[in-house]
Amino acid sequence: MFFSLLLLIVSFLLLCYYIDYLFRDEDFDKIPGPKGMFLIGNGYDCLLESAQFFKYFRNLVSKYKDICKFKIFNIKFVLIYNPDDIETILTNTKYNDKGFIYYFLRPWLKDGLLVSDGAKWHERRKILTPAFHFNILRHFSTILVENSEKLVESLRPETDKSGTDIYPFIAGMTLNSICETAMGTSLDKKKKDTGTKYKDAIHTLGTYILYRGQRFWLHPLALFNLSSVGRSQKKLLNEISSFRDHVIKKRRQNGTYMNLYTEVMNEKENDLIGQKKRLAMLDLLLETEEKGKIDIEGINEEVDTFMFEGHDTTATALQYAFMLIANHPEVQDKIIEECRQIFGTSDRKPTMSDLSEMKYLECCIKETLRLYPSVFFITRYCKQEIKLKNYNCPAGSDCSILIFDLHRRSDQFVEPLKYRPERFQEEPTWHPFAYIPFSAGPRNCIGQKFAMMEMKLAISAVLQQYRLLPVTKPEDIVFIADIILRPKNPIYVKFVCR
Repeated sequence: MFFSLLLLIVSFLLLCYYIDYLFRDEDFDKIPGPKGMFLIGNGYDCLLESAQFFKYFRNLVSKYKDICKFKIFNIKFVLIYNPDDIETILTNTKYNDKGFIYYFLRPWLKDGLLVSDGAKWHERRKILTPAFHFNILRHFSTILVENSEKLVESLRPETDKSGTDIYPFIAGMTLNSICETAMGTSLDKKKKDTGTKYKDAIHTLGTYILYRGQRFWLHPLALFNLSSVGRSQKKLLNEISSFRDHVIKKRRQNGTYMNLYTEVMNEKENDLIGQKKRLAMLDLLLETEEKGKIDIEGINEEVDTFMFEGHDTTATALQYAFMLIANHPEVQDKIIEECRQIFGTSDRKPTMSDLSEMKYLECCIKETLRLYPSVFFITRYCKQEIKLKNYNCPAGSDCSILIFDLHRRSDQFVEPLKYRPERFQEEPTWHPFAYIPFSAGPRNCIGQKFAMMEMKLAISAVLQQYRLLPVTKPEDIVFIADIILRPKNPIYVKFVCR
């Protein structure tokens, strides 16, 4: 019995050694990086506490110049944070396929725009691009204005408190906004109904993705489905699907979508907004279904994708923006002065023309996204070898672009850790691919104009009613590992009525 067990162990170790040898790659081995353990590579490093795991990658960046490698079992990651190599990857359509981490989104988003590849991605991008035409954004702006006003009102009970955790207020606003613009359905209800459950399910589902990514034994779908988190995810997916299906069915039955997009696209710029039926991205998808260019599965995928991408990233950026503005009173005064020049003493609702005049506020948002990019890393799967500046990235590896570290390079930005909105008032001195908060190239963020519009409306509305005072300082923030740049502890700001 003992010898049989010993033989089994030796055979297993020899098999592991053979597998490890089989997956060796000369080009990958030449890239500098941390030494991994036998077979599992750097998989053990992933088991660090979340804040430590985030810090682990920042330490790699400080240790290795421009590029380093990381490996979990046979999955090879090449971490890139220099603009020349990033330009090579993002501008070449050969490297459009999403990386390994997006695999964990597939049970939810399936072949939605975020995770699809090849011809399907290209076709879906063509279908959805009209959803962000100027005329469509004008219609969506009425929803965003209303929800910004609701945000202002929700903060009134918080005035003069020692500090307010701002994220729940902002996230409620952005999720309501994306629900109304993506699906044409408001979730802004006080009672615990299916809409509220839908909100909670989306937030929880997002946390499961990195939880699974950090635990290499949960990477195989069969094993993940057997885990408690896998079982919980299945329940949440059922809740999300049930609510989404109900909304789509209701929208389809009442015929709201019929020719609505065509009408809006033909509107003139001075036509009144909000006089017609409320538009939703779902209307475009339903109209496209009538033409036979997308089926119900495709509609489900894209609605789920916009719900996931369209609220959390913006809410995260806004919490950092409010924190930075509170800590820089001179910046806050300049934003208010700009708003006064635009609106005077009027309390009228902002227009698209007003938003284009908020040039300094736009610089403040851009600088916030430089220091705190909501999506702080992206990955691309390399089907074929990539020749980078100093190394070759082998076929079959994942190129992980570390946007957080890219944006803080001292060779690209003067005083890179300082909040200086004025740097965006001047001609850029940095590499064109040193600042990519919305990614870049063919797979850049399709909703970036929508996001900028929403952030301008929210910040200008809040600052015209409240003075922001600092509580949480930038140096207080500890980040955790997640798919979004999240702080370990809540970010607090003090609100005082003007």
